[in-house]
Amino acid sequence: MDFTPTPEQTAARELAAEIFGDLSTPERLADRGGGTDAELWKALCTAGLPGAVTETGLLGLVLMLEEQGRTTAQVPFAASCVYGLLAVGAHGDADQRARLLPAFRDGAAIATGAFPARPGGVRAAPSADGTGRLTGSVPVVPWLRAATHVLVPDGTTRTLWLLRTDAPGVRREPVETTAPWSAGRLTLDDAPAERLGPDVAEYPGSDVAERLGRDAAAPQSPAARPYADVLATARTAFAGLQAGVCAGSLARAVSHTTTREQFGRPLSTHQGVLLRAADAYMDTEAIRLTAYEAAWRRDAGLDAGEQALTAAWWAAEAGTRVVHTGQHLHGGIGADLEHPVHRHFLWGRQLAGYLGSGAEVLEELGQLLTSREARDPQNRQEATP
Repeated sequence: MDFTPTPEQTAARELAAEIFGDLSTPERLADRGGGTDAELWKALCTAGLPGAVTETGLLGLVLMLEEQGRTTAQVPFAASCVYGLLAVGAHGDADQRARLLPAFRDGAAIATGAFPARPGGVRAAPSADGTGRLTGSVPVVPWLRAATHVLVPDGTTRTLWLLRTDAPGVRREPVETTAPWSAGRLTLDDAPAERLGPDVAEYPGSDVAERLGRDAAAPQSPAARPYADVLATARTAFAGLQAGVCAGSLARAVSHTTTREQFGRPLSTHQGVLLRAADAYMDTEAIRLTAYEAAWRRDAGLDAGEQALTAAWWAAEAGTRVVHTGQHLHGGIGADLEHPVHRHFLWGRQLAGYLGSGAEVLEELGQLLTSREARDPQNRQEATP
């Protein structure tokens, strides 16, 4: 595998870094408060960065999200690209792609996702024409207040449904989260939606539950398993965002400890500070590397379920350590809610929660690996008689 960015990916990353650096400064973030930065989102869309994802692939998106994470810019970049552009581009039919993708590219439409699916969360009553009616609720959906569309998986079959937030039967209630993500509670009461990709009930076989259990760890093409592909893509993208958040936190810690003196010498010369910073650097690189690998595999058309879970685990576990270290190395200043490093701390905690606890992700990865090994005799070592 080769993680070297293409010229297009490099150009997109550099342009993203310039825009985020100019419009997502600590002073401007403090003045604007919480919620979505509409002016910044407009600038990104005018520059064509959301639309560039269709050319740069998931790895290109991860590179741009790193730049967003460095500045904790308050825009639904990851959500709209993953749950809108990439999901519709990969799993929508010709009509859906022609109708929806232009609006997602230029920012006229913003997507988010009610992921992951929870049993009993949302139930769909499908029709033969590819439409359906959704009922249920999702406690927290990131960027819901800014979204025009929501990608919702059925809690039982995991079939994907795309609905408009202004449709009848859709109710949004503000939810304040650790980071300012314009999140909300989604409540659906017989809300109209259109199916994205094939219905799970259309898969060969006789029992939906049995098929889900069999398919959960099967290395199939993304087109055959829309839910698994979108979930893996989301985990990879948000892990890339976490890599940027951690890099930004660590950069602030390095700047502080090299200029702040204690007992006549910079804090950075103390061994304890050096060791904490070194560990944080290694954790940040692990998040970045695993996110790159998962993104590269998806762009190459390979199964990336295991790699996406690995990236999510590193982002949740190591990401939490890094933002705690960044705050700790600032000493008492790190406890100041107005200090920029505290914003990285909040984002790091929010991303870790969204990706799932480390134990939860690790359990899912273990089940994936063991179920795959059990199905493939070549991956098992025969017991010695």
